[in-house]
Order: sequence, then structure tokens, then C-alpha cells
Amino acid sequence: MDRTAVTLGRILLGLYFLVPGITKITGYQAMLDYMVLHGIPVPDILLPLTTVLQITGGLLLITGVRIKETAYMFVGMVLLINVGMHDFWNTYAEHDQKHELQNFIKNLGILAGLLVLSASQHAMQWQPFKR
Repeated sequence: MDRTAVTLGRILLGLYFLVPGITKITGYQAMLDYMVLHGIPVPDILLPLTTVLQITGGLLLITGVRIKETAYMFVGMVLLINVGMHDFWNTYAEHDQKHELQNFIKNLGILAGLLVLSASQHAMQWQPFKR
């Protein structure tokens, strides 16, 4: 297993969640409006929760702490976000369905990367008696 590639991939996945988590703070109202537009329940609770999870989880991936658990948490989050926010099968006023489809497919790739990362952590565990 190429540890350099896994480490770089882990850091990039961490950044993928950290940066949007930070932008949810600076663009809070716009994100809240977007969630309301998509009919997300209790957006006043879910937006701050998502922000904290993205920032904290992104930092955990970047620093290499609790990688497997964090990757699985993000797998669940990405699935929920894909179904709730990137619902390209619905039509919204002044909203581009093709863009939502693109985000949906992109998130499936991110989900795949998270699954590979979680599996690689098991494969990369130190095993002193195995050669």
C-alpha cells in the first residue's frame, strides 16, 4: 500500500469537507435559504450541526486522527446530502437540474474515496508478526 498516496488522498478529502464547512459560516444565510428551498427539515439545527461536523471531520482527516470513523461519518453525511440537497429529479425555480446532477455524481465519487480510505486504514494497520 502506498502510504504517500493514501496520506495525500486523506488530506485532500479532509480539505474537501473543511473548506465548505468554513464557507457555511461566511455564507450562512445563503446556505440556510438553499436548505429551505430543498425542503430540508429543521435547517436551523442541521446547518450548524453540518458545519461543525465538516470542520471537525475535515481536520480529523487532515491530521490522521480517527480516520475510519470519520470516513464512515462522512459517508452517511454525503448520502443524506445527495438525497436531500442534490435532488436533480426535482425542479426548482431559478435552479439548474444539470448542476444538481453533476453534484450528485461528484458526491458519489467522494463517497467512493471515503470508502476506499476507510478500507485502506484497515489494510495499513501495523501488524508486527505479519510479513
